[in-house]
Amino acid sequence: MRVEYPEIPSPCYVLEENLLRKNLELIQSVAERSGVEIILAFKGFAMWSAFPIVREYITGATASSLHEAKLCAEEMKSPAHTYAPVYDEETFPEIMQLSSHITFNSLSQYERFYPMVRQSGKNISMALRINPEFSEVETELYNPCAPGSRLGVIAEQLGGKLPEGINGLHFHTLCESYSTDLEKTLAAVEEKFGPLLKQVKWLNMGGGHLMTRKGYDVEHLIEILKGLKSRYPQLHVILEPGSAFAWETGFLKASVLDLVENKGIKTAMLNVSFAAHMPDCLEMPYQPRIRYASSQPVDGKPTYRMGGNTCLSGDYFGYWSFDEALQVGDNLIFEDMIHYTMVKTTFFNGVQHPSIGIIRANGEFELIRRFGYEDYKNKLS
Repeated sequence: MRVEYPEIPSPCYVLEENLLRKNLELIQSVAERSGVEIILAFKGFAMWSAFPIVREYITGATASSLHEAKLCAEEMKSPAHTYAPVYDEETFPEIMQLSSHITFNSLSQYERFYPMVRQSGKNISMALRINPEFSEVETELYNPCAPGSRLGVIAEQLGGKLPEGINGLHFHTLCESYSTDLEKTLAAVEEKFGPLLKQVKWLNMGGGHLMTRKGYDVEHLIEILKGLKSRYPQLHVILEPGSAFAWETGFLKASVLDLVENKGIKTAMLNVSFAAHMPDCLEMPYQPRIRYASSQPVDGKPTYRMGGNTCLSGDYFGYWSFDEALQVGDNLIFEDMIHYTMVKTTFFNGVQHPSIGIIRANGEFELIRRFGYEDYKNKLS
């Protein structure tokens, strides 16, 4: 096997600065050409060591918890656009201090916390999350508009009237989607909530706008956004993608620790885990690309299933074919492992958590963080 990045420890998540900047340039261009605001969603990308780069292109971020709101203040240097499915009395006062915008998931949450916002005297712009009851996301785990969804207020609950103090609306129906999906969603939103759109100052269209993916029709997205603003001239439009920022901006370096065979199935045992370090592979599910390997079995070529290093029976995935047989000690590069990876990792089994690093624009590798026993121990008590 070809030796990849000998200077980088294994395992390690590696962000490539040049690729991140390429995405940021596109995102900035869309915002400027369409006249909308695009902010970063931490739930998809929260590698704060890269935020000084991100801040060169955008100025805001969305938070889904008190801790994300704190991260926004400390590392993005801006107040948060905060939406959480549910707030509590203990943390809400601090969330108010850290937020410029707060979105309520339900009318009952609005009724509970709106008086606190009003009494605080803080100039916070408030919104309701709406559910247009339309989404083309096929994986139910990621579909916020599935029947009986706990996310957002449906039109019949509002009766064509906005509660006192609400001057924004928020919806999130997409997941790594195309501009055509947004177009269909907007049609549903306008059909159900059109009169309310004329009453508010801003509309947050959530995430899932994967504008940096190859084949995404950026011009169509800009056309949709301009059209929306022409129909509702008073609207300040906000998008908050997560994946689009970090899409194909880096990789996870892993190593083969063992090769086992059972009933003709060969498994490469790795020093990383699908369950602990690449959870979306199992949740979505999807099979990641491995550099120099075919993601489909190829007759006549050495073919392996990839096995994680935890004791979970299902911590394995797929089949990949290689030009040469794998050997213990070989390095593997799992592509596109920056978005929705580090934000969802766990210390399950106490297995070694991958390090975090950046390949800078000049080609030099910078190790940002190593994890050790204390990180595992301090997560517990």
